[in-house]
Amino acid sequence: MDFGLVLQTDPPASEVVGLMRRAERNGFRYGWTFDSAVLWQEPFVIYSRILEHTQKLTVGPMVTNPGTRTWEVTASTFATLNDMYGNRTVCGIGRGDSAMRVAGRKPNTLARLGEAIDAIRDLAEGRETEVDGQPLRIPWVQNGKLPVWMAAYGPKALALAGQKADGFILQLADLYLTEWMVKAVRQAAADVGRDPASVTVCVAAPAYVGDDLAHAREQCRWFGGMVGNHVADLVSRYGEHSDMVPEALTAYIKERHGYDYSHHGRAGNPSTDFVPDEIVDRFCLLGPPRAHIEKLQALRDLGVDQFAVYNMHDAKEATIDAYGAEIIPALSG
Repeated sequence: MDFGLVLQTDPPASEVVGLMRRAERNGFRYGWTFDSAVLWQEPFVIYSRILEHTQKLTVGPMVTNPGTRTWEVTASTFATLNDMYGNRTVCGIGRGDSAMRVAGRKPNTLARLGEAIDAIRDLAEGRETEVDGQPLRIPWVQNGKLPVWMAAYGPKALALAGQKADGFILQLADLYLTEWMVKAVRQAAADVGRDPASVTVCVAAPAYVGDDLAHAREQCRWFGGMVGNHVADLVSRYGEHSDMVPEALTAYIKERHGYDYSHHGRAGNPSTDFVPDEIVDRFCLLGPPRAHIEKLQALRDLGVDQFAVYNMHDAKEATIDAYGAEIIPALSG
């Protein structure tokens, strides 16, 4: 199993770079960041610095979207980083939540997301593609490689990930839901003639190592609110009791009342009071190292290839070091 570290690009950028360097020293192979231009600093600028100060770390957004930047700009940015540092980027992409809504725009449609996945990959790898009806190719790209991993929750999005994406990003670590969603993605891949095993599965969720479970829950409760924001979209689209979305995902948002993006992805988010302890425990990895190892082994058995640690809490360095000392070695090989 691979491991990734997920950070917000809060200033100073030097701290983000430092934590990514620390992660690589501790055995993490991927460095991810949020991508929301109003809420945080521009990640692609920071990626260049991270790549310069690491040796093998692969970096990318978790996740970008097709609407914030034009597709040729996104592709050219990835291709430039790859040309400078040797194909060490990955494009995590989704419909767009905070990046779009904070700017007063709606998330992109799945149809547009599907087109963007193909176009950004083709352009970043030097192939001609069509963008808004115009044939385009980036002529200077040589031997470029850009895996595109798609974030998804709902049935249509899961199907699209299986049909088009190189990887599937699931932003929660619940075992039941992971099994259900991984099966959906792999079945969709098989249905269009792809090898289901060719789709890399990445589970991303907060991890907090320690014996004080109550404190760990409070530090990670924000995640249930973030996931609930996506679940609310599913409920509005499919209905509260739809057979297309499992009740295990939708039941807890009944007490949800709005969402404040100014606290998005942060410990102490006041918009997450509705998230019960059970959901925090199911969606996150909490407790002593043994508890993390046991849950990660279960996730690996369900077909998960990478666990990406959301590291937005009061123990960033300690979590990275604990994973490097005890947890990553137990899951390697």
